[in-house]
Amino acid sequence: MNKTILITGATDGIGKQIACELASQGYQIILHGRNEEKCIRTVDEIIEKFPGSTIEHISADFTSLSNVRRMAETIQERYNRLDVLINNAGIYKTHKEINLDGFEINLVVNYLAVYVLTKNLQNLLLKSAPARVVNISSIAHKRGRIDLEELTNNSGQFFDSYKAYADSKLMLMYFTYCLADELSGTGVTVNALHPGVVTTKMLKNGFNMTGEDVTVGAETPVYLATSPEIEGLTGLYFDKKISVPSSRISYDLFAREKVIEWTKKTMKAGGWIN
Repeated sequence: MNKTILITGATDGIGKQIACELASQGYQIILHGRNEEKCIRTVDEIIEKFPGSTIEHISADFTSLSNVRRMAETIQERYNRLDVLINNAGIYKTHKEINLDGFEINLVVNYLAVYVLTKNLQNLLLKSAPARVVNISSIAHKRGRIDLEELTNNSGQFFDSYKAYADSKLMLMYFTYCLADELSGTGVTVNALHPGVVTTKMLKNGFNMTGEDVTVGAETPVYLATSPEIEGLTGLYFDKKISVPSSRISYDLFAREKVIEWTKKTMKAGGWIN
């Protein structure tokens, strides 16, 4: 039976490379991107490169949490199983930008959208167990320090883009560990990873630098999505396909609980999760 794998942010960079590698291995791919036309082009490119690939697409703008929820609902309508969810979509905004719901964009795309999508697809993943959730975090999470009051107050003029990015990735680590605990024993595993410093559009535009090839960045996500070596392992953080400790603060249970409670309460209030 071909496993079904959803990859978010898969029209370029690491996500596109992940899609190519998994398609070449015969998996059924659901490719997500923000732009419908770009999704179609990317799917056509992959099928041309790997004839016989089973790959479909879905488009949604992750700066809107309502769009994220609608995407999850569409996936549940179209597919009767989801074996792997790879939360790859990410952003690095160098200037402060607030979405229509009042949240800063780095926070929305890198964390809140992941939370909303994953929680709305949780039942489908449980039904498909054994299943895997793979969260693409970043070594930047080690610089994160969460101030919930700051997150809800966007009136300040000063904006530290790297802090906003690091905070969003730390919150993703909190969610990874919390969800792994919640789903322990269900057959659904949840792990996170640092893909490396990889030459992507985000790295060039956000950090004005280059790094390793996207093939390097795709190695650990593909490993976590498919390898029998990690079957049943959950609540771990990987770098170069090896489980390593994340930051000390990412294991702070009190801080984690505060962030997750705030997220759950806020997302429910907005109608983005049940």
